[in-house]
Amino acid sequence: MKSMKRLPDAEFTVLKAIWHLPNPVTSSQIMTALGDDNHWKRQTLLTILARLIEKGFLSSERQGRERLYTALVSENEYMEVEASHFFERYKGQSFGNLMKSFFSTHQLSDADLDDINHLIQERKAGD
Repeated sequence: MKSMKRLPDAEFTVLKAIWHLPNPVTSSQIMTALGDDNHWKRQTLLTILARLIEKGFLSSERQGRERLYTALVSENEYMEVEASHFFERYKGQSFGNLMKSFFSTHQLSDADLDDINHLIQERKAGD
């Protein structure tokens, strides 16, 4: 993949479902994973899958009558790209203010807070 771009919400939703399934997966498995709140027709899903293949996020191969899809980009790889885009957009802003905004609008578990604290301690020890 040359350079990874941010995905539209629909494509991200499908890719996220694929990440949480054992790969390779069928379109039927993806549709089931998307759940009852998803009101897409099968053709809509197939169009989104074709876009993800074209963009280099998925590969597909035919096996019998089914097509199997495999993620080529991991969730962590994509998360790094999203974070990079976010911080590039807010470059020059106070990091502390960004974090205050994040903490005031998101509920974090004790485990999340422990992870954040651990990362901070690692960073301090590395400087």
